[in-house]
Amino acid sequence: MDSFLEEEEDEEAPAVVGKRKRRRRSPSAQPPLQPPLRLPFLPQQPVSSNEHKLNFRKSKEACLSYIQDALLQKQWKRAAEFLTCYVESLEKDYSREHIGPSEVCLEHVFHLLCNGQIDEAYQNLSLAESWRFGEQTAIQDKEMKLIQAYRGLLDYYSWSKQKDILLEHGEDGFSDLAVEQEMHGYFRKAAVNLKEIIKIPGVWDVFVKCYVDLLEFYGDHNEARQVLNEYAYNSKFPANPNAHVYLYQFLKRQGESKKSLISALKILHDIVPSHELMIDFNTMLQKSKKRKKRRLGLEVIFTALDYAGWKENAKAWSCLARQMKQIVISEKHLDWIKQEWNSRKDWWPAFHFSRYLAKRNWQENKSLSYEKALVAGILLGKDCKYFKYVSHQGCKAQLKRFRMLKKFVNRHSLVYLRISGPPASSVQP
Repeated sequence: MDSFLEEEEDEEAPAVVGKRKRRRRSPSAQPPLQPPLRLPFLPQQPVSSNEHKLNFRKSKEACLSYIQDALLQKQWKRAAEFLTCYVESLEKDYSREHIGPSEVCLEHVFHLLCNGQIDEAYQNLSLAESWRFGEQTAIQDKEMKLIQAYRGLLDYYSWSKQKDILLEHGEDGFSDLAVEQEMHGYFRKAAVNLKEIIKIPGVWDVFVKCYVDLLEFYGDHNEARQVLNEYAYNSKFPANPNAHVYLYQFLKRQGESKKSLISALKILHDIVPSHELMIDFNTMLQKSKKRKKRRLGLEVIFTALDYAGWKENAKAWSCLARQMKQIVISEKHLDWIKQEWNSRKDWWPAFHFSRYLAKRNWQENKSLSYEKALVAGILLGKDCKYFKYVSHQGCKAQLKRFRMLKKFVNRHSLVYLRISGPPASSVQP
């Protein structure tokens, strides 16, 4: 398309019909005009090979930005015109380098999916897959695999719908056989495309989850395990917390040993210590017979509660309160609590145990306030503002568990002194 390569004329010849001049519409009567198609100009005079490639690359990048802008404004016709210019420029072979239109295709597909137009999105992906230009390059091959992978997602969606129909109707003779055959056809197409994309190092969470779901449904657990292990532990892939989450969830579904589950969550803890699965991690570690793992469990839950998002997590406070109570009663491993508390005693009181939080927690969640009051009483003693307020309100309401809480903290008041005292190494003989 020559308009892609030529500058527009500064002036246009006036339109004349016979000797009569056309009547001009008033500005208010004229329809709003879209900005003219002003595309980058490439010089016609001979240029060096490097300069030629640079100029043409800039032109293509500018054209793609115009296409994206039109798509964002939902100007599909205008985007199609720019895309036509773009493809025609490639056909004129101004550069051997290839920049595929996969970005444009996928953005349009996402728009269709958001509007529930599944079939139209699938057709667009099929058309994009059939488009070829020049020699197949490594970049073009990756782009094609990405398009195929998204088509695989839509095949998975269709498979999932057929699966739901099959499970809903149960055994129903020939009708079920037809559904099962159609479902298996979607499975084959989805599996082929999803398997290809996850071989390329990258973050492919949704593709991995769908592919593993397919494999598990048909009983191929060894392949599913291999895929998840590769995704989690292959050093060529970027560090990805979700990879370890998916592996842990799979191992749990398969009834794997606690050792395997703990190993998967240990890596997740190292990457994201505030992940919600740290509750599961702490629970398993607390039940371990090994002292080292129980010690790690205490560290895990203390670390999780360092984050603001965990401040009012009743399960987390319950885990901490239970383990601390066991340690206090046995009078063993008080040094574990002391080690964790030493780095937090300057900021946790204001962060977790203020009188303001005591009032709010009591009003909103009495179970949460109970667990926090127990922890506060052990760490800060019976004079802690949080403990005093909550225990007083609980006794005032004649709640038995709060009376027992107050007795427990008073009975073990010396523990607070041992925890809050100076490190053993600093004590003078």
